[in-house]
Amino acid sequence: MSMIIAPLVVSAVSTVLAIIITIVDSIVNNYGEVQIDINDSKKVLKVNGGSPLLQTLSSQGIFVPSACGGRGSCGACKVKVLSDVGPHLPTELPYMSKEEINANVRLACQIKLKKDIKIYLPEELFNIRKFKGIVESLKDVTYDIKELRIRLVEPKEVSFKAGQYVQLVIPPYENIRESTQRAYSISSSPSDKNHVELLIRLVPGGIATTYVHKYMKEGDIVEVVGPFGDFYMRDTNADMIMVAGGSGMAPIKSIIFDMWERGITDRNVWYFFGARSKRDLYYVEIFRELEKKWDKFHFIPALSDPLPEDNWDGETGLITNVLDKYLQSVIPNENPKEGYLCGSPGMINACVQVFDNHGVKDVYYDKFA
Repeated sequence: MSMIIAPLVVSAVSTVLAIIITIVDSIVNNYGEVQIDINDSKKVLKVNGGSPLLQTLSSQGIFVPSACGGRGSCGACKVKVLSDVGPHLPTELPYMSKEEINANVRLACQIKLKKDIKIYLPEELFNIRKFKGIVESLKDVTYDIKELRIRLVEPKEVSFKAGQYVQLVIPPYENIRESTQRAYSISSSPSDKNHVELLIRLVPGGIATTYVHKYMKEGDIVEVVGPFGDFYMRDTNADMIMVAGGSGMAPIKSIIFDMWERGITDRNVWYFFGARSKRDLYYVEIFRELEKKWDKFHFIPALSDPLPEDNWDGETGLITNVLDKYLQSVIPNENPKEGYLCGSPGMINACVQVFDNHGVKDVYYDKFA
């Protein structure tokens, strides 16, 4: 009996303590009204203190990029602070260069508004908007990746560069008590201004991915914020060497089909897509069809661990090894080259090393948080 009662007592005590802490925090840490001075008084906000700068700005319609939704795990929400808000926190330092620390660049999600503050924001952030849309379709493209297609209704059109991303707003559900946001690259082409298409891979325990895979349904009203990001095609004549894996397909797909639609077909494009086995591959047919129409486009899928039943006759091995082989013996050396990468930090770091070994210095990437 005591084995049953003890956990209940601990749970009850924990609940009471949590309530007391909340009450004390609301009384002791009542910071009242504070002022946010943006860009030398170009915009001045008067807000209630006590919340993180990131969420407070968002509530006022100013959206700072944050791939992790304010958890302090992506380092994207960097803001230059022009007033004293105390020393950098240990949660900020891993994402800061020495120059950024000296310039008092901070993570907006880690700064709690306790007094008036002065900050600088890039002008383009004032053009970021929140869009309301309807889930037009939600379908499986692999066993763990869904294609989410959103039709925009308010406003009805969005303009973005192929390769950029939006933040998907996730409402409270089950034990998730607060709305949160997660960043996902846009996989649709910029020519379709009425839709935003996202590729979302299920991550065990992931707040956003669990919601999309298990709770979202066609016809739901959703919100996205954006567009954000500087991962896009550079306007040069260099050959484009593109590498992705999993849902990293999204921005690469957008860039490639945007190039095709705009008639930018005079550049050599090599697209390497890494997967474990055949069940992790998708969109193969649409890229094979594009190869038939675009003689300078080359699609190279590779399986690192193909199953016997896959009957795979394509490239095998880690995508970095396949990339290295092609740079050594297949892709012509005479033209300048640019790298475009999207995927996990480990994959990107390994690809950057391969590029460096072959003298490719201009490498752009979208690294998962």
